[in-house]
Amino acid sequence: MYLTPTTYARIAENLEDSYQDCTSRIREMLQPGQQVYAYCIFYPQAGELRAEVKSMVFPGEGPGVYRHEEPDWWIKQIRSIANSYLRWQFNYPNQSIDYRNYRTILHLAGGKKGDYLQETDTISRMVYGMASAYMLTGEESFLEAAEKGTEYLRAHMRFMDADEDLIYWYHGVQVSGDREHKLLTSEFGDDYDSLPMYEQIYALAGPTQTYRLTGDPRILYDIEKTIELFDKYYKDNDQGGYFSHIDPIGLDPRSPLLDKGNNRARKNWNSVGDHAPAYLINLWLATGEDKYADFLADTADTIVKHFPDYEHSPFVQERFHEDWSHDSAWNWQQDRAVVGHNLKIAWNLMRIHSIRPSAGYLELAEKIAQLMPKVGSDQIRGGWYDVVERALAPGEEMHRFVWHDRKAWWQQEQAILAYLILQGCLDKADYQKHGREAAAFYNAFFLDHDDGGVYFNVLANGLPYLLGNERLKGSHSMSAYHSTELCFLSATYINLLINKQPMCLYFKPRPDGFPGRILRVSPDILPKGSIRLTAVEIDGKPYSAFDAEALTVQLPDSRQDVRVKVTLTPVK
Repeated sequence: MYLTPTTYARIAENLEDSYQDCTSRIREMLQPGQQVYAYCIFYPQAGELRAEVKSMVFPGEGPGVYRHEEPDWWIKQIRSIANSYLRWQFNYPNQSIDYRNYRTILHLAGGKKGDYLQETDTISRMVYGMASAYMLTGEESFLEAAEKGTEYLRAHMRFMDADEDLIYWYHGVQVSGDREHKLLTSEFGDDYDSLPMYEQIYALAGPTQTYRLTGDPRILYDIEKTIELFDKYYKDNDQGGYFSHIDPIGLDPRSPLLDKGNNRARKNWNSVGDHAPAYLINLWLATGEDKYADFLADTADTIVKHFPDYEHSPFVQERFHEDWSHDSAWNWQQDRAVVGHNLKIAWNLMRIHSIRPSAGYLELAEKIAQLMPKVGSDQIRGGWYDVVERALAPGEEMHRFVWHDRKAWWQQEQAILAYLILQGCLDKADYQKHGREAAAFYNAFFLDHDDGGVYFNVLANGLPYLLGNERLKGSHSMSAYHSTELCFLSATYINLLINKQPMCLYFKPRPDGFPGRILRVSPDILPKGSIRLTAVEIDGKPYSAFDAEALTVQLPDSRQDVRVKVTLTPVK
């Protein structure tokens, strides 16, 4: 590659950082072992192609140095993203946080469109982001947003079935002035006129993360009653797993009403695997109850048993009929692979492995981690692809893209977290390489330094793709969830497992909160004995009633909420 007199370069900057120009230092920074993204134009010259560099992005100051591994990188990023969503949705701090003003659709710069739909899942996902931002920063505005959002979900989106003693969640609410029209069934095309499992699952994401902070027993009640709904109507007690859809009248997964969406008696990745990351791991972290660890192990066992299909494809199978035979004709998916779902399986199997060790979990997680770079990543430009054909056609050597070669923000998240936790648990050089490269690509190209937050998609070369729904900062698919989850867990894995740096977390339990006044403070399911609780403050004062090994705090007998700050330290 050839530099030109106008080649310019920068070092990756975080949200709200100033531009990090290093054009005058290009030659000194181009050292062996230095990762760099170079945007080139190829010119024919003397019968060959000459690559001339127009711009460069360095992920750090030198070989092996990555800015995203700085102890506070992801903490700063989650603060910025959370503040952006507070500003966009509520005009905070100029106005109070009021979820009546929440809108699902947000423009690129955060402006609201004339669509007054409030989707349950996107509110819940935003609440998750606010709760996670509070846990990392201790900023009260984020906790206020998490608690108010949870209350709004309970008041407007929750349906309490008194006859069945169950809770399920509306798809959303159509708001018109002071009137609201509740939408029971999904308005989304894939799931129209049904109750899809993943919408019920993600309705719990935000409240569960908020429960970790406050211990509000009403939230726990809602979660338990929703899980009872899962077990009564979605669970297949004969052949295992969970159905992907039930009809809204008889709550029957086998209803002919589901035929119009091709969703009758179907199972999929979302209905089985999404329990763990959306709410179930966080529920176990908050309660420590064996029944939730059992549930996690059951989902992992189901994935290990039914999802691998390595005789036919390097990608897992994602869609099934009732008897677990493969469904290769479902709507848009056909026999196609979502790259991020493979990586999400590896990430979550490693988490579950730390509380229920299983050679099967570890074997499948590593197999996915070893197969995916060649078939799911861009090994020239960096980043991870979206949807590809699961099988090669005769004569093909590369798995074909289904629609495009763009790269979505959430699939980068799955790659980053999968390889970070694999590196943190197993300490293998390949996992470090893939984790670093995935995080470097994300931080070089997905952060919107003009308007805040992150872009939905970028082109293969990293330039933002800003057309249609992919132009939006809020949609059916996007809210403050994957971007903040990435920040929260990247900070956890990099600091505590990889770089062995202490990290602080914040909680604010209610006096009627956690049973026995036991606050559990582990940020994620990490290998047993890998971290210790080394300091606790209650309302700003040192506090000694904690169990360093169990990662629990015995809360004081208080009549009001208490502010808890904990310091977690890696065991080196």
